[in-house]
Amino acid sequence: MNSAAPKDNLTLIGSETYKSYIKSPFRSIKHSTYFETYDALLAHYRGKAITFVEIGIFDGGSLFMWRDYFGPNARIIGIDLNPEAKKWEDHGFEIFTGSQSDETFWQKFFAEIGPVDILLDDGGHTYEQQIITTECALPHIKDGGLLVVEDTHTSYMRGFGPRRYSFMAYVKRHLDKINRRYGRFAKRGGSETRIWSVQVFESITAFHINRAASERISTPTENNSNAPQAVDFRHFDNALYQRVAAKSTAKKDGKKALGSGKIARRFWKLVTRLKGASRMRTFFK
Repeated sequence: MNSAAPKDNLTLIGSETYKSYIKSPFRSIKHSTYFETYDALLAHYRGKAITFVEIGIFDGGSLFMWRDYFGPNARIIGIDLNPEAKKWEDHGFEIFTGSQSDETFWQKFFAEIGPVDILLDDGGHTYEQQIITTECALPHIKDGGLLVVEDTHTSYMRGFGPRRYSFMAYVKRHLDKINRRYGRFAKRGGSETRIWSVQVFESITAFHINRAASERISTPTENNSNAPQAVDFRHFDNALYQRVAAKSTAKKDGKKALGSGKIARRFWKLVTRLKGASRMRTFFK
């Protein structure tokens, strides 16, 4: 049995990826919290003719783990900077050697391999390696596929690059870009359409690829219901908003009583922004 098995492995008995990990004939190192994440992300691909790429194959154990987990129809490809990794080709794996922070390497790799279903980055874990890999791989992940980056806890550690440009800082920036696809923001540009959604787990981030959904124009829709339109109560718990609005009863629209244009819009934004500011601040410490 793999000597790296966690002491609390009884909690992982039901994990299919953990079973494959333990069965591997060669050494592999995984954190005990990763297996349930693997199960949640990868179960859909089991038994299918997929192309799976893993960066960072170390002592080869994970290659056998993924072969066992995905089944005989999966094409398992390993990438490592260590030229000795080529020895795993004798076991039926496709092995490529090169630097994951080298754009030229990725150009050649995808030119030869073509699009992939899943790419798992378990490489060097520096910010440069993780970000360059993500940027180079995103265009080559199939629709319905995944790009998974492991050991993202290095974003909070020294020795992996400048913290300002950590991988998780990059991920957070992309969360904002994804939300810029919202219709009212789209014209401003800067949105992210290569990534449909992002899932963040402890030490693992997964990018889901669905180009049709990512590029769909965001517009309001309404069903054909004849139900009466309810009163909008969104600001009824804002005392300042209500006091100002009450003084505007002379006109149908309280906002118009303050005038029109930028001054009125800025005033109402300020009123709504002040609501709960002191309370919310505690959640950002």
